[in-house]
Amino acid sequence: MLKLLKNEEIRKKLLFTLGVIVLFRFLAHIPVPGVDTATIRSYLDQSRILGIFDLFSGGAFRNFSIVTLGVGPYINASIIIQLLTMMIPSFEELSKEGEYGREKLNMYTKLLTLPLGIIQAYGMYFLLSRQQGVLRFTDFFGIALFIVTLIGGTMLLTWIGDLVSEYGLGNGISILIFVGIISRLPSGALSFVYGFSPEQSLMSLAFIILSLLIILGVVLVNEGTRNVPIEYGRRGTRSTKVTNYLPIKINQAGVIPIIFAVSLVSVPSLISGPLQASGNAALQGIGDFLLLNFNQNSLLYNAFYFFLVFGFTYFYTSVQFDPEKIADDVKRRGGFIPGIRPGKSTARYLNGIVTRLTFWGAMFLGFIAIMPFLIGNVLGIAGLSLGGTGLLIVVSTVLDTVRQVDSLKVSRDYSSYL
Repeated sequence: MLKLLKNEEIRKKLLFTLGVIVLFRFLAHIPVPGVDTATIRSYLDQSRILGIFDLFSGGAFRNFSIVTLGVGPYINASIIIQLLTMMIPSFEELSKEGEYGREKLNMYTKLLTLPLGIIQAYGMYFLLSRQQGVLRFTDFFGIALFIVTLIGGTMLLTWIGDLVSEYGLGNGISILIFVGIISRLPSGALSFVYGFSPEQSLMSLAFIILSLLIILGVVLVNEGTRNVPIEYGRRGTRSTKVTNYLPIKINQAGVIPIIFAVSLVSVPSLISGPLQASGNAALQGIGDFLLLNFNQNSLLYNAFYFFLVFGFTYFYTSVQFDPEKIADDVKRRGGFIPGIRPGKSTARYLNGIVTRLTFWGAMFLGFIAIMPFLIGNVLGIAGLSLGGTGLLIVVSTVLDTVRQVDSLKVSRDYSSYL
């Protein structure tokens, strides 16, 4: 570690990143005008969708700060742009144009972030306006100030995230989410310690061991790959054979299927309130059913959540990994998989590998998504400060940052050698 800090470039990047983290935590404690934060805290534990907001904002929702929306609108915009890149030829061409194409797509993402942020901010106002005593304003100016403040916080975080990506360590947006998640760990650890009793010592020990095993599993699955050998024949004075490997990850989709699934699985609990408030008896019955069966502690909710994550994992992997395209690229470069004919046979072979790996990756993501429910029912530990989704993001961000530091160290050693 001390050797790394002697590297001036790494030291500057690290100090810049730490400065941004301090700024982010400061912003998370500046409240939005006209909001009763005490009522927000009491309401937070009853709403799944608001709990997700609080997770990604690092407790900013609990304080209802100016960065309450966090980078959620930017993440949603990024997902939409990625899907459009796979479906619209002009976007796909931009993604292949190197730095220029990435800058254009990033610009489109930021432009899309603004309307998504407006929708989300107004949805936040609509949701809170239905709760007694949360908002202290009802006039147009107060509503406009509320929405503009939330959007401004999101755009500020997006800009800060870009600065971290350019001048700091790691991906800026991922770092902000990472900091937001781990900021909840100290309070969660204190609650765990204060709630400890000798009668629960065995359960607490089992929980600690299980947590370590889950972290180990997340690292192994996140980094696990199936290396498919590809041979290239070269002709010269003597024919030679060059073997390379095509790495196919077990978890191709990352955390995106969980984000998709959370957005859909939260809809029933979100609409249950308006349905219950309606004057129609049938709608009230539907609202009561949704409220009873679609909360984070119900079996139906978590089963639905699991199957959504499972399905979205297959969908997103099919969008990200195109066996036919890869098979054509290998064929054009004169390569082949030993024992497999180039072309369609190679595509079918790769598709079979991806399908089998995706099954285990989808099972893993589904388990990670419902992990708080499983642990709560098996060990009786509720209110986990760090759920499976947060754990996956934390581990992925740490591994990506470590890889970047290693690459900087290697490039420095190579430059000194030259």
